[in-house]
Amino acid sequence: MARVLYITANPKKVQDSFSLSAGEAFVNAYREVKPQDEIIELDLYKIQIPLVDADVFSGWGKLQQGTAFEQLTADEKAKVGRINELCDQFVSADKYIFVSPMWNLSVPPMLKAYFDTVCIAGKTFKYTENGPVGLLAGKKAVHIQARGGVYTEGPGKDFELGDRYVRSQLTFLGVGPIESVIAEGMAQMPDQAETIKSNTIERAKQVAKNF
Repeated sequence: MARVLYITANPKKVQDSFSLSAGEAFVNAYREVKPQDEIIELDLYKIQIPLVDADVFSGWGKLQQGTAFEQLTADEKAKVGRINELCDQFVSADKYIFVSPMWNLSVPPMLKAYFDTVCIAGKTFKYTENGPVGLLAGKKAVHIQARGGVYTEGPGKDFELGDRYVRSQLTFLGVGPIESVIAEGMAQMPDQAETIKSNTIERAKQVAKNF
């Protein structure tokens, strides 16, 4: 039995979101193929994700100097402890499903905040004399993204920093293979929006069968 994290970063309702609609179709298709697997859903707009702030850096610094966790301030313990929980949960998973829209060429802020809690030296990657090495080899991921313009080709290609960001973070941690399911051009070609949506949902279902 595999443990799967279904990570969504979109505050909209499923019916109002291209990415969430494709994500829901993906999960349903996956459950049909592998009903024995455990799927843990993380809505990044509904769970507590600490920002890496002064308390976190202060807490990390004290721990590195040998201070016991119990001796941290209340804020340091709460934030560092929560980051540890999220990172440990991420490490314990076998597969990852990320679902997000493109916002301002990149990803929603809660997804960036989440990656900040799971990219932890010594847990998900390590530094070596030859540079950083990911520690999550053998795990796989899929990123389902919706974007209003066309960014796979043409003048928008160099501005695509959303799917590229997710793939780069996961590759840095050693995760692979990574598959992308992209819905794009809905705002640019509104008359084709429903066709784009249905095609993306079908592709999501097909990718799920081999995930």
